[in-house]
Amino acid sequence: MSTIFNTISNLIIGGVITLTILSCGSKNNTQKEEQLTANTTNQAQLPDSLLNSDSTNVELSKVATMPNSVILTGLAAHRLITIYKANSNNTSNNQNRFSSLKYSADADVSSYDAATPYLPGIDVLYGYNLLNVAHYDLGTQQLNYLFKRSVLIKTLYYPSYNQDSLFNKPINRNYYLVSVYDYDTNNDNVINNKDLRHFYYFNQTNTLKIQLIPAQYSVIKSEYDPQNDAMYVFAQLDQNKNGKREVNEPTHIFWINLKNPTLAKRMY
Repeated sequence: MSTIFNTISNLIIGGVITLTILSCGSKNNTQKEEQLTANTTNQAQLPDSLLNSDSTNVELSKVATMPNSVILTGLAAHRLITIYKANSNNTSNNQNRFSSLKYSADADVSSYDAATPYLPGIDVLYGYNLLNVAHYDLGTQQLNYLFKRSVLIKTLYYPSYNQDSLFNKPINRNYYLVSVYDYDTNNDNVINNKDLRHFYYFNQTNTLKIQLIPAQYSVIKSEYDPQNDAMYVFAQLDQNKNGKREVNEPTHIFWINLKNPTLAKRMY
């Protein structure tokens, strides 16, 4: 009888230890922050096909990536392919590999502080572990990437697939806008939301890339002005040049003409 009791006790104790280990591992996984490690190893997965080169000496360690979906844009010959960080812990279900949100009227976008919920003629994709976007031209059958290496894209703006209007007049866009963490600005060897968030314009063929908000700023949020078809971008100045946002640093406002968004002008 004593032997049976001891055996049962050992099994119970062993089960508790196993459950404790598993619960700790699960907790660590859920708390893992979206980030990329920065070092001097070249990124092997993405070819250097963008015409404009990025000026930085920080390259990213090799990151396993995979395409997730083809985005239909309002430009019939131009399609975008989302490239996400592969999740090795969940290889059996592609639907759970990635977390992203395409805006709709019912979507809760309160957690995306740099997102404009409505821009006529523009659709919005919010990224989590979205490391790059590939551009494919059906006419020339050429593929290239918005960024030469993996980055952390937070917001992708692209021409609406469905015809949109502004004050009952058809409106069409022919460019892409991206808010992104693309450099290890605070030199902590990772790229994450503690770095400065930058804002870029790309033309429809992805042969021209322009940084709209100066590099010493970090984009916070944006607002839309329908009367002037303009975007107001709030950005915080990295005044002490330590590569991160701090509460005591000034916030400025820039405006961008969405009819031709190749220049941002400071208004405050």
